[in-house]
Amino acid sequence: MRWQKNLWWFAAPSFLLLAAVMFYPLFSAIRLSVFDYYLVRPNDATFVGLDNYIDLITEGRFWSSLSNTMLIAGGSVLLEFVLGLAVALCLYSLQRGARLFLVLQLFPLIITPVVAALFLKWMFVARWGLIDASLASFDLTGPNWLGSPAWAKLTVILADAWKFTPFMILVLYAGLQSIDRNLIDSGRIDGASGWQLLYHVIIPALRPLILFVLIIRIMDAFRFFDTIYVLTGGGPGTATETLTIYTFSLGFRQLEMGKAAALGVVTLVLVSVLVMATAYLLYRREKGAF
Repeated sequence: MRWQKNLWWFAAPSFLLLAAVMFYPLFSAIRLSVFDYYLVRPNDATFVGLDNYIDLITEGRFWSSLSNTMLIAGGSVLLEFVLGLAVALCLYSLQRGARLFLVLQLFPLIITPVVAALFLKWMFVARWGLIDASLASFDLTGPNWLGSPAWAKLTVILADAWKFTPFMILVLYAGLQSIDRNLIDSGRIDGASGWQLLYHVIIPALRPLILFVLIIRIMDAFRFFDTIYVLTGGGPGTATETLTIYTFSLGFRQLEMGKAAALGVVTLVLVSVLVMATAYLLYRREKGAF
């Protein structure tokens, strides 16, 4: 119908704004990635084709940062989802106090990431940090949270989980409110255990919402920068250097903007593949779900 075609004019301002803030920077980054472009010599940029991409995939540092990203992002998102679902189920079963707890647990989301990271760094600093000082009062010696590669990875995962688990709790708890209680009550009458209700009733009902929160958090975790930068700076060594930290190092420390842009494009492709894989795995039993 003609009136439906005219609706495109109402969408035009939003599309133009989207093109300005997303598509233009994206195409600029793709264009920059095929040039040998140094920030201190912007007029000497030369076309190199796919050389920047080839240099990246042949570097050990790229694969190290990729493995760090997969470990940190995967560990933090998995921990956040498990904790978020567990707490949301607990709140769902409460008769009183659920709303108060929801308000209180939103504080980590309200705090600015850099401020939160500074607070966490004060907690995890070896010897005189809050955690090690508390352990020392019991004659226990805490690990070198930020100075040991293994403990630094764990600390970064815990920091991200502390910051974003409330988001998981809030969204999953809202999803639980939409489930028909008659389904749960019927399952209990038929003798289903709590685990059977979770697997056969609750999780299938929450599947679209689970897909949503996992996609959001996977995209966020892959561009995880501020907390890592404040806590460890990518160290010790390159133990917590993720793709975003490596991109920052290439662009603003080594000033190789062309190579940094290429790494940004590679990261975009990797995140897109992970998002599609997550959607496929969640809907593999019902391919026509969306």
